[in-house]
Amino acid sequence: MKTKSTTPTLLLAEDDDTLREGLAFNLARQGFTVLQVADGEAALDAIRDAEPDLVILDVMLPKLDGLSVCRIVRAHSDIPIILLTARTSEVDRIIGLESGADDYVVKPFSVGELVARIRAVLRRAQRSGEHEDVLEVGPFRLDLQRWRAFMHDRELVLSPREFQLLHVLLRHPGIVLSRDWLLERVWGEDYVGETRTVDVHISWLRKKIEADPSNPRYIQTVRGLGYRFEVPDDEAV
Repeated sequence: MKTKSTTPTLLLAEDDDTLREGLAFNLARQGFTVLQVADGEAALDAIRDAEPDLVILDVMLPKLDGLSVCRIVRAHSDIPIILLTARTSEVDRIIGLESGADDYVVKPFSVGELVARIRAVLRRAQRSGEHEDVLEVGPFRLDLQRWRAFMHDRELVLSPREFQLLHVLLRHPGIVLSRDWLLERVWGEDYVGETRTVDVHISWLRKKIEADPSNPRYIQTVRGLGYRFEVPDDEAV
């Protein structure tokens, strides 16, 4: 295993030479070490050989598409992955997330947006690797060692499932999470039950964190797809 430097190493897998080289140049200017490949098979080889800190995958890679690369990597590694795609529908974003991606950036995007996403994902990965004790998002704070949840410094009385559900939502702000994905993450792969279970627990959780559960500010319903956790602008930190 290589010795990690203080400079994060990114693997950029993109088959558009102009876009890839331009992104690599700009990311290097932001202080990252950037490795470049142009297809999915080369991406797998580079992930194995170079052990980058984060992988940026174009969805439509030749030889092996980005979603397939993501699934293969996730079978044996927790390396952070950001997907790049020209697709804009919520369904495509859910597919990317369920393939194991940590984030999803839609083309066209600015270098500033991508850099912000990279740094956010790296921070989350670092906290996870350090066995984070506290998770803070907007007005919410979770004490993960003592299983205590706070909102605006007021302790919430949550069941174990509600706590787990809120934890998963807070770990993926702004991303649509399908009911099946939530069911697997919170109830486990072996759970035998309907996705309606998720809806019921979301309803219970809203009653405890929303001023008006029928018009939620935090847990948004994305019709036909699932749920998205949002922090309103006036409560963002």
